[in-house]
Amino acid sequence: MKFFAMNIVFATASELAQMIRDKEVSAVEVLDAYLEQIDKHNSKINASPTLDVEKAKKRTKETDEALARGENWEALHGVPITIKDTLETAGMLTTCGYPPLKNYVPQQDATTVARLRAAGAIIFAKTNTPILAGDFQTNNPIFRQTNNPWNLSCTVGGGSGGSASAIAAGFSALDIGSDIAGSIRHPAHCCGVYGLMPTDHRIPTTGHIPELPGKSKYIRHLLRIGPLARSVEDLTCLARKEALSR
Repeated sequence: MKFFAMNIVFATASELAQMIRDKEVSAVEVLDAYLEQIDKHNSKINASPTLDVEKAKKRTKETDEALARGENWEALHGVPITIKDTLETAGMLTTCGYPPLKNYVPQQDATTVARLRAAGAIIFAKTNTPILAGDFQTNNPIFRQTNNPWNLSCTVGGGSGGSASAIAAGFSALDIGSDIAGSIRHPAHCCGVYGLMPTDHRIPTTGHIPELPGKSKYIRHLLRIGPLARSVEDLTCLARKEALSR
């Protein structure tokens, strides 16, 4: 069972999606494997400070039942994923590491999050970020510092440091980060995973913090929403299937 779980948590998102479609593994089993990995290692790494276990378990069960009926909910059917804590997730804490937002629970999904759900993904955790995503390391007053899983004394980079660390640690196969001045690329380099900063305006930034909720828009250029993953195939799969940009 231990070997089975290890194979799951270090598989790519594309591999997991195929395994779930082929009924080699259930979405419930994949989620349970990730939660076990997080329980074992997150206290030291601190990549995924916010979990939504109850809703995720309910959703994984629904996706397995749908597959048993012959339904296939797009490219990421049943694949549990994580999301950087800068993107609004309906009913789930979204802080951007910023103390005034420490209790902020959005009523709506960011556009990217909504599209991932529509593609069958199950969002079960948020990943850590510096305050308002504005640093080349990942530390904030709410959730504290995220550490590099390869060496706890080393940086994970920023601001998608929790995203990259979670992928490297086997907490998730796919995470959605954001980048203005290297916030996807720098953490991907530090943690030895793959990241993509898409073309400007290719992926909508609606629901990204900053800007602060309810405030006027001021970041109109350079901000990109993009994936971090364990393989280049996963990055190209999202573009090919248009899970983010359709």
